[in-house]
Amino acid sequence: MGKKVLVTGVLLASCPVLVTAALAPSPWLFAAAVLVSYAAEPVLPKAAADRLSRVHLGVTVRFLAREVAAVLLLARLGLPFVLLAGGLFVFHAMRATQTGLALCLHRWHHLRPVESRNLQVALPEAPPARLLGQRGTRLLCFDVPPVVLAAVAGLTGETWPAVAGIAVTLTAMTVVTVVLGLRLRGAAPVADRRRVIHLVDERVRAYDPEVILYFSGAANAVYQASMWLPVLEALPRRSIVVLRERPLFTALAPTSLPVLCIPSAVDMMNFRGLDSARVALFAANVGNNIHMLRVPGVVSVFVGHGDSDKEASFNPYTKVYDQVWVAGPAGRDRYRRAGVGVRDEVIVEVGRPQLAGISEKGPQTRSVLYAPTWEGWTDDLFHSSVAAMGPHLVDALLAEGVRVVYKPHPLTGHRSMTVRRAHGAIMARLRREHPDAGTVVLGPEPSLYDCFNDADLLISDISSVVADFTASGKPYVVTNVAARDRAEFVTRYPSAGAAYLLSEDLRELPEILAQLSKGPGEDELAEARRALRAHLLGDGEPMARFAAAVEDAYEQGLMKQVL
Repeated sequence: MGKKVLVTGVLLASCPVLVTAALAPSPWLFAAAVLVSYAAEPVLPKAAADRLSRVHLGVTVRFLAREVAAVLLLARLGLPFVLLAGGLFVFHAMRATQTGLALCLHRWHHLRPVESRNLQVALPEAPPARLLGQRGTRLLCFDVPPVVLAAVAGLTGETWPAVAGIAVTLTAMTVVTVVLGLRLRGAAPVADRRRVIHLVDERVRAYDPEVILYFSGAANAVYQASMWLPVLEALPRRSIVVLRERPLFTALAPTSLPVLCIPSAVDMMNFRGLDSARVALFAANVGNNIHMLRVPGVVSVFVGHGDSDKEASFNPYTKVYDQVWVAGPAGRDRYRRAGVGVRDEVIVEVGRPQLAGISEKGPQTRSVLYAPTWEGWTDDLFHSSVAAMGPHLVDALLAEGVRVVYKPHPLTGHRSMTVRRAHGAIMARLRREHPDAGTVVLGPEPSLYDCFNDADLLISDISSVVADFTASGKPYVVTNVAARDRAEFVTRYPSAGAAYLLSEDLRELPEILAQLSKGPGEDELAEARRALRAHLLGDGEPMARFAAAVEDAYEQGLMKQVL
């Protein structure tokens, strides 16, 4: 706080000092003030800069104040100032031109009607981001040479330093403007929306897709689509990924599959390259799904992004799909109990092909994976344990000499400030206070499944993490934030049927950790976990079951097209 106030104060005070020094005139005071003023700009905290902009003292005003003061200084000293004033005027005209060119190039290259990956579409490459970033207020720093050298001119009584400064600035601006102009000329093919759509459409038609993974949502939810990429890559059918928001395009995990991003609903509904597809897989229930659901001749399948006992896994919206794919019998039972209108005959049990690499072996060091879910949209569902017990739980585990791996849900703290503070406290404990005994895993790597293999015990909330972890056969703990008795809890959340329950006061934790010492598969709930695993995830080889379900859906899609 002190640094922010100090830098802001220095920056604001320098402007009247510069004007006063120019009018006095006092070249030495002006030179000192201009150096201090420029030095304060890059260290000004962003929050302070935003506040200054809100009271009309933004960066443009501050740079213009220094330029006006430099012109006044030369005028008061009786030195020729017209070249400096005229040069600064030309500089700002060139700045406007350069900004316009950069914005135009950015729009053509980065706001295309259709973005594509792995389709070899013959379009000009986008200019370097560094070149396109040289626009707007970022160009104001080019006024440093003429203003600083104007101060030198005031000290020496010679005009040429200020003229040299203007020459340097205008030369640099001219070079960048010419480069942008040449790039703009070469980018003409991407300026034509129809041409871009046509070129991408041709490549998609040549690929002749049969299965679509369709996804829409925020960039921080892209993991919901990314988890299906390796599965689709292994299918014998030609698959393609269709995204609806631009941030998703760069956030999506690496894949060998063709990827499209079509932001506009009109472009999406008129894009003919996808007409050959007969199956569309949906990983989330969102409004933009309607643009794919309306396409005739395509079997719509809700695959979700993990089976859990949370309300999201039996959403009434799900009945709009032709089929609903679940991992095992537990998924079918959820829809039966919920009575949300999803007919039993449209539910298909396909297993969880993502879990093929999960091992039943634990690490050499006794390790606990704490993988809580996020807080959800309301507090009454008690989704997350982060705020209620997260920091206390981590402290208790570390005190027991257990290595802790913390892998929170990507949306943790998205809605609740209380959860966000608790999440920060956990990370601080593991990163700063116990870096040798704890690991914080944020982002896609290592994956959740890698973390499964690096743990002897899972502690989680009610979520798909619990069901997926049963594939390992290792013990798991489910947090009981709402303090329900076990019978009620298991009835409400069947995936916890083979779990150790943990109350907010952590009173069960010592006994749970004692169970780990009995060895792999020897604790009191080991047999219950083996029985529950089949109920949650189904029997058989999941990739084969998934591929067979795709084939059945594809055949149905062919029949729909005929009818």
